[in-house]
Amino acid sequence: MSNLTSISSAALYAAFIMYLIATIFFGGTIKEKKETETNKKQIAGTIGISLTLVGFLSQLLYFITRWVAGGHAPVSNMFEFVTFLGMCLVFGFTIVYFIFQLGVLGLFALPIALLIIAYASMFPQDISPLIPSLQSNWLFIHVMTVSLAQGILAISFVAGFIYLILKVNQTKRTKKNTWLEIIMYMLVISLGFVITTTIFNAIGYEAVFQDANDTEMEYQIPAIAGPEGATLVNTEKMSPWFDAPGWLQGDEAAKKLNTLIWSLATGTLLYFFLRLLTKKRIGAAVQPFLKKFSPQLLDEVMYRSVTIGFPIFTLGGLIFAAIWAQIAWDRFWGWDPKEVWALITWFFYAAFLHLRLSRGWHGEKSAWLAVIGFAIIMFNIIVVNLVLAGLHSYA
Repeated sequence: MSNLTSISSAALYAAFIMYLIATIFFGGTIKEKKETETNKKQIAGTIGISLTLVGFLSQLLYFITRWVAGGHAPVSNMFEFVTFLGMCLVFGFTIVYFIFQLGVLGLFALPIALLIIAYASMFPQDISPLIPSLQSNWLFIHVMTVSLAQGILAISFVAGFIYLILKVNQTKRTKKNTWLEIIMYMLVISLGFVITTTIFNAIGYEAVFQDANDTEMEYQIPAIAGPEGATLVNTEKMSPWFDAPGWLQGDEAAKKLNTLIWSLATGTLLYFFLRLLTKKRIGAAVQPFLKKFSPQLLDEVMYRSVTIGFPIFTLGGLIFAAIWAQIAWDRFWGWDPKEVWALITWFFYAAFLHLRLSRGWHGEKSAWLAVIGFAIIMFNIIVVNLVLAGLHSYA
């Protein structure tokens, strides 16, 4: 089993590297259109999608070997679920790429998949036996279907986000480009998280804290916010600046707060560096590189992604979820926070399709809805899973 676990971890790491390199090649597809560079851009796109497929197969190897090692589908904890979501996003992008041949989608979709996989790395990666309520094939069917739907719906966000960068007026400050810049800032904050965790993981940083009950907690990032009332065991490491508030819930709440602080600090510094480098809003700096892409095609990708993702989410998030809930807890519906937010997500995308088909909300209006929809999905994954207590909670 240890060999399978090692293979699984190595395969996931290889997939991460492949996605990172593929992103660089997809960056080569957005240059200004010139006759002499057409072949180069086609080659860059071909290499990019080839590396993406290699990365996806590598991540599929991770998934299969972890399944065999654990004896159950690896979607039962936060690390496994989030990692599988990243794989589903890449799968959704690959399908859309072969349909529409839009390399620019990879330039945005793959970094989001990388951020999701990096986010998964902050959770315990041990393979644990399932508790009785999770020992059901319907759980795996439910979670895997929901993840696939969310991965495809994320592509609608990618297309909508590119559409907004392309179409929103950047010549003067408006509410629209201010909100667009806020989204850019949040993405850079996420990049700050990846940079921080990658650097300290690479150097093998580890600080150990011990509380009054002799319970130990390991930090892989220097402690700005330490566990309340705990003592730093390896005193050569950086001492915490302050203790995390006692009202934070969860065994690793202080550790997560510390990671958030580092991500905010690193991301903010990176954001202001980019602003100094470009001397303009990031959206305004990126916009000229996207002018050769068709807004109508991006709008079509956005719409098609929702039309595919929404019925899959209906199956996984409502129907399969209700079947599993009946088996696990003897009721189809219980107003658990995760159930409520799944219903909110379903109603939102139902409204998206209604407004588009009956009210003519095409283009920019649909793009903003796609961005909001992805924000709801991420709120469900992060806040509902980790903050709100409930039967589905990882808090």
